[in-house]
Amino acid sequence: MITTVLMIEKPLAPVDVQLVTTLHADEPVSFVVLMQPRGDQERLLRALDDVALGELHDAAHEDEVPEGEQALEPAAQALEHSLRELRRTGAQAVGEIVEEHPLVLLRSVVEKTNADEVIVLTAPHLVEEFFHRDWASRARHTVGVPVLKLYAHNE
Repeated sequence: MITTVLMIEKPLAPVDVQLVTTLHADEPVSFVVLMQPRGDQERLLRALDDVALGELHDAAHEDEVPEGEQALEPAAQALEHSLRELRRTGAQAVGEIVEEHPLVLLRSVVEKTNADEVIVLTAPHLVEEFFHRDWASRARHTVGVPVLKLYAHNE
């Protein structure tokens, strides 16, 4: 069985569930899902990404989306939805909300579970990616297993 640590920022869309559960053909997969709530320190970067992607409406309304402590409940709901959808495919899935530094938790989870790989499923973060400060780039130097970055679909 392949153990995959899956870092997400929002609930998994059906197409994303299909993608991550079929990457290894018929090999059984076990997922440890780490749900990253929105952090208020990232507001400027998200607004810059929205502008760069031509999503001006989203940039103008960044302050209307819950962040920090207020983002924990939506993150918990997104995590439960994602776990349910992964299990529906027959995969094993457990998860938790990222409440400490994501890379510290990621390294710990990879070590505890003897994970085979990490998948970071994320929206495009052009500014962070340009400077190689996105989670996938940083994780590649930290976790000791292959890290695959995929872009999440919008529903």
